[in-house]
Amino acid sequence: MSMTELVLGIVLILFSIAIIFVVLLQEGHQNGVGVVTGGTDTFYSKNKARSIDAFLERWTKFISIGFFILVIATNAVIFFF
Repeated sequence: MSMTELVLGIVLILFSIAIIFVVLLQEGHQNGVGVVTGGTDTFYSKNKARSIDAFLERWTKFISIGFFILVIATNAVIFFF
């Protein structure tokens, strides 16, 4: 195992932990559950949740793309070298 493979493997593990962490932080998209349970949503809570959810969704996309590129790069390094 070369040093390049080791570094790519460690970075791949870090990206996989990051994507798991970011996905677990996101809230579910259950519409109308507050009506059933009696909870009311205020304007502040809706906008705050949207901004946090938008931030986490954006980072999920970036980390996913980075993870995908790292997997391809790792396989290319292993296959060609």
